[in-house]
Amino acid sequence: MTIKAKLSLGLAFMFVIILGLGGLGTYYLNELANDSQAILKDNYISLQYVSDMQKALLDRVADSDALHRFEITLRKQEANVTEEGEQGITDALRRDFNRLATVPNDTMALRRLEVNLLQLDDINRQAMFRKNGTAKQTATDALLLLAVVGTVCFLIAFSFVINFPSYIARPIRELTRGIRQITSRNFEERLHFRSSDEFGELARSFNSMAQKLDEYEHSNLAKLLFEKKRIDTLIQLMNDGIIGLDEHKKILFTNPVASRLLGIDADKLIGRYAPDVASVNDLMRTLIQDLMAEHWPEEPIRPNGNGLLKIYDPGADGKGKESFFTKQIHAVTVAPTGDGDYRPAGWVIVLENITSFKELDQAKTNFIATVSHELKTPISSIKLSLKLLDDDRIGQLNTEQKQLIGHVRDDAERLLNITGELVNMAQVESGQIQLKIENVAPSDIVRYATNALQVSANQKHIRFEVNAPVDLPTVKADPDKASWVLVNFLSNAVRHSPEDSPIDVSVRPIGNQVEFVVRDYGAGIRAEHRDRIFDRYFRAPGTNGQSSGTGLGLAISKEFIESMGGEIGLLPNLANGAAFYFRLPISISQ
Repeated sequence: MTIKAKLSLGLAFMFVIILGLGGLGTYYLNELANDSQAILKDNYISLQYVSDMQKALLDRVADSDALHRFEITLRKQEANVTEEGEQGITDALRRDFNRLATVPNDTMALRRLEVNLLQLDDINRQAMFRKNGTAKQTATDALLLLAVVGTVCFLIAFSFVINFPSYIARPIRELTRGIRQITSRNFEERLHFRSSDEFGELARSFNSMAQKLDEYEHSNLAKLLFEKKRIDTLIQLMNDGIIGLDEHKKILFTNPVASRLLGIDADKLIGRYAPDVASVNDLMRTLIQDLMAEHWPEEPIRPNGNGLLKIYDPGADGKGKESFFTKQIHAVTVAPTGDGDYRPAGWVIVLENITSFKELDQAKTNFIATVSHELKTPISSIKLSLKLLDDDRIGQLNTEQKQLIGHVRDDAERLLNITGELVNMAQVESGQIQLKIENVAPSDIVRYATNALQVSANQKHIRFEVNAPVDLPTVKADPDKASWVLVNFLSNAVRHSPEDSPIDVSVRPIGNQVEFVVRDYGAGIRAEHRDRIFDRYFRAPGTNGQSSGTGLGLAISKEFIESMGGEIGLLPNLANGAAFYFRLPISISQ
């Protein structure tokens, strides 16, 4: 039987007890009501009739209607005969009344009427006393019976209330005790209560679990050894270099790839103190330099810069070449007691070979650079041809032809800008950014950029509001690259600004740097796009949901500024519009 069924039966039993007590009480209340009704109906009314007839006899001389009232009351009494002997007296009253009605001054008949009325009154009064005693006895019996039945029901219910929760709680206590024993690694603990309900099924499942844990505990060592061999085999077969250190920085294991890159056999590495190996091995020194500070990183540690290590790999087949690797260091923690108290256990250094990806990336960069360079020549020819077509000496053009030429010129200019950005990106990706660093006046950079975008701004009736003090220090930068970045900022601002709006261009010194800020009052950049705005090929959607540009301008700007030792970013918390800035170092000679 399930626990649900047992609970239902228990509640049904309690309901039956309550229903029985209620039914018994109702029965005796009904009996008492019937006795009271009998007294009221059978005897009290007859006494009232006797009183009315006695008054009618007394009033017969003064009231001529008294005998009529007597007869009416007598008829009612004849219909309410309920006691033994009451019928004979009522019949005698009828005979004497009829005689008195015939002979009004018959004193004998009058005397007999009075005597019979007194007898009728006596009979009903005695009946009332008798029935009242019966009602009292009924109430006494009901009280006694209800007390006995209520006591028995209370004892049964009390026993049920005491024992039934124990039936539920005892298995739970046993299960709690068993779980505590299992937590203490006492896997021989078993639950011994047996039943056919859910508790019995739970006990059987618990015992089965404890048995499996006990078996696992006794076979754990063999399994651990097997798993260790399997992990060792996987590490040995991996194509990435892997080195394991304990919490004291002693080398625990290394696979053939790592040994080959270090140029030291594995048996000469295992068990040695890693800093001792680093003292005679440059690669090992590079790998563990981040571990010499006593800290436990939660995230993989990567080298500074572009995160790449250029290492000569002799190769498993003896064909060596320079390869590119990324370094990751993972801190290992364990909980020896299983209580969640994790402790340091060592590090795992992973050298991932990304040479193939680097070669593909280089091929892509070379392809982009070649295609961009080759496209410049035909685009320049197209622009020259368009310029010749605009010359009236070649021939007159109508309005539609001039519009078509204007569209072609805009497309050619856009293509030329795209190819220029692709060339710049190719330089960035190849690490061959050509810089001509010199002392540059910030006002010259601002003047060049605003002049370059003045025509585009005038078409939308946009004005540049420049705030650049005359006494600004010169900056150490490549003037072409710095101007290119500011032109890119202004071009984006003009593109995204509404007509008849200003664009603020401000320059100010901050510490040992000079900050350039371009602020527009357009739709701005949504919060979810701010972190990606300087990513390559990312284009934030405009107010119409469409994206414009190539998604390379800001990425190239970031590379240019950082290559000149500066900073670039987006100012936060603007009510409307966007504000981009870059900072360049002040010339040391000042």
